Amino acid sequence: MTRQLADIVHHAFRRDGQAPARVLVVGDLVLDRYLWGEVDRISPEAPVPVVRVTRNTERLGGSANVAANLIGLGLEAALAGHIGADAEGERLTALLRESGIRPILTRTGDRPTTTKTRVIGGHQQMLRLDQEENAPHAESASQALLDAVLDELATWQPGALILSDYAKGALTAEVCQGLIAAARQRGIPVLVDPKGHDYRKYRGATVLTPNQKEAAEACGCAVRDIEAIMAGAEALRRELELDFLPVTRGEHGIALLEDKGISHLPATAKQVFDVSGAGDTVIATLAAGLLAGLAAAECCRLANLAAGVVVAKVGTVPVTLDELLHEIEWQDAATQADKVCDEATLLRRVAAWRARGEKVVFTNGCFDLIHAGHVGYLEAARHEGDRLIIGLNTDRSVAALKGPSRPVVPEQDRARVLAALESVDAVVLFDEDTPERLICRLLPDILVKGGDYLPEAIAGGDCVRGNGGEVHVLNFVDGRSTSGLIAAIKES
Repeated sequence: MTRQLADIVHHAFRRDGQAPARVLVVGDLVLDRYLWGEVDRISPEAPVPVVRVTRNTERLGGSANVAANLIGLGLEAALAGHIGADAEGERLTALLRESGIRPILTRTGDRPTTTKTRVIGGHQQMLRLDQEENAPHAESASQALLDAVLDELATWQPGALILSDYAKGALTAEVCQGLIAAARQRGIPVLVDPKGHDYRKYRGATVLTPNQKEAAEACGCAVRDIEAIMAGAEALRRELELDFLPVTRGEHGIALLEDKGISHLPATAKQVFDVSGAGDTVIATLAAGLLAGLAAAECCRLANLAAGVVVAKVGTVPVTLDELLHEIEWQDAATQADKVCDEATLLRRVAAWRARGEKVVFTNGCFDLIHAGHVGYLEAARHEGDRLIIGLNTDRSVAALKGPSRPVVPEQDRARVLAALESVDAVVLFDEDTPERLICRLLPDILVKGGDYLPEAIAGGDCVRGNGGEVHVLNFVDGRSTSGLIAAIKES
């Protein structure tokens, strides 16, 4: 994650000075109820824990939680689906309005509002009680829902459509295909959180977001056979004419399938309390990212971060934009610190970069009191290839080169500041007077040095050229130097 991405999310999601982006969600609505309490004994009547209930809460679940996540991210959300003619349906409608979600609901008298009641002892879910019917809704109810959503597509004009399928009967094949066709005709992307074994009803959608278990079921694979799942998912992507297909894999992150191949995006390390609703957060964040103009990979990275936020909470709780921005900033800082590494780690990273066909650039220096000249030089060096490594003189090495009064800034501080620069991909310390040994071990594709050096006189150049690489000399920015800064400071 980069600061640039944080800025995009901050401004694009909030749409400074503009109306928020709109997303229409269609799917199975759920009322989530929680009975919270403490467990301190076992029942004398049966070998079960006794939960002493201290409070109860009600939250939006199912497709309603998708809409709640969109609201939390700063977008406008409308929600279409079925509710029963019961108190739970009334309560769900009230919660939608309280959350700022535009309700488009059809009321059915032949089945109850889907309600899940969870009993929580401490932070542990002890029991779940489900009130639901999973059969498809009557044809008349499905047609009423389809007609209402088609009207909303024409009048409310959302920027994206989400189909949130919880296999409770709302999203029949006829409803899915009718909505996908209408949305695509209007140029509206369609995102689907799928269920079941047969994904043909989602044909023509923009993206599906199955988790690993769901993808395995749809492809007829064993849930642990990752290679078979990826092959089957790619076949599904092509058959269903999807733009891209991310498969969420829990602590293993997201596998993103696109025309250009499969990429694996690692999950963020989190203590997981409850995975309830994580898939809702993923698809809502994907929709928000697409509407912000982000590419599929960046959308998936955002979704990864957002899911990491909600799994650290207990119960179904949507993410907020401030939480997502905080997570981006935290990850960015962690990534910056991770750029400072030892030689063994760096060699592994270089091997991985080369395996992806990336060109590795190396430069070195003391970088004491980093100034605009350094920044401009490093940006120019980064443009020579795909990855930039900085070999940084240790404090002992700097003192040997420049005298006992240097460096002004200790080596770990210098390394950390360099790692914060977007142009820099790795920083490694070396203790020798020259980086020749390090360069000959790394064998970069391009060795860069700043100043008036002759290429043949640059330390490590022979190793680089002997390996088929190149040695380049770049100009420093005039009027910028560390010694000049130190003199100016002393004069002041």
